[in-house]
Amino acid sequence: MEEKTRYSDEELEEFRQIILEKLELTKRDYKKAMDELSKGNENGVDDTSPTFHALEEGSETQSKSQLIQLAARSQKFIQGLQAALVRIENKTYGICRETGKLIPKERLRAVPHATLSIEAKQHRH
Repeated sequence: MEEKTRYSDEELEEFRQIILEKLELTKRDYKKAMDELSKGNENGVDDTSPTFHALEEGSETQSKSQLIQLAARSQKFIQGLQAALVRIENKTYGICRETGKLIPKERLRAVPHATLSIEAKQHRH
């Protein structure tokens, strides 16, 4: 039996649905993070205790930093998913960009924006 060189249109449609679902959730997370970041600038609590204020600022800074990291990761993930949708349209989705072989479905279901097979990824390290 000849080895498949690309996924069928039905398989590509399955992956497209997975990607669209993840894209929607990630965009929602990104929006929440951005809303929280913009709200954070408006909520100033005046407190007379300098110690309390310093502690509050410290946790606020940490939380703001975490939100910024979440937003950046979400944005990168969104870009990866959108690129995967383009590969589906071009019917090149699921093909390892180094080996040219199909990336296993299990990997694509777990990491739908993957462009490398596990084999190729391990060779890079």
